[in-house]
Amino acid sequence: MKNAHNITDRFTCSVIFTAEIQVADDAPMALRLGAATAVAVAAKANLRHADLRDANLRHADLNCADLSGADLREADLSGADLREADLNCTDLNCANLRRADLRLADLRHADLSDANLRHADLSGADLSGADLYCADLSGADLYCADLSGADLSGADLSGADLRSAKS
Repeated sequence: MKNAHNITDRFTCSVIFTAEIQVADDAPMALRLGAATAVAVAAKANLRHADLRDANLRHADLNCADLSGADLREADLSGADLREADLNCTDLNCANLRRADLRLADLRHADLSDANLRHADLSGADLSGADLYCADLSGADLYCADLSGADLSGADLSGADLRSAKS
């Protein structure tokens, strides 16, 4: 059944995109929000400051998406394609980014505290000024990533590839 689902601005609560999605009426909010986000990204909608908390974006194609300043706390982005995505100042606290493709992503000043980034590909990503406090980066590819000014206290970097990373 087709339903309309609104994506709102995290600060003003105003609607920034309305998506027609095909999900069951009783589908969990995380699934509805994930489906709406996929429609919005496909339509090249501006999702700056979007409230996407808890969204199910598992394996989503978010390549080059502008999610700067968005609220993605506790979102499931495992296996998502976030290559060259703009995640500047995005809140990804406790997000699941396991095996996500974040090559060349802009994560400047992003909050990735307590995030699961196990085996994520962050090669060439800009993480300058990012908060990675207690993040799980075990097995992550950080080749040529910019980590200057990033808070890595308590982060698990076991098995991470840090070759040519800037600090």
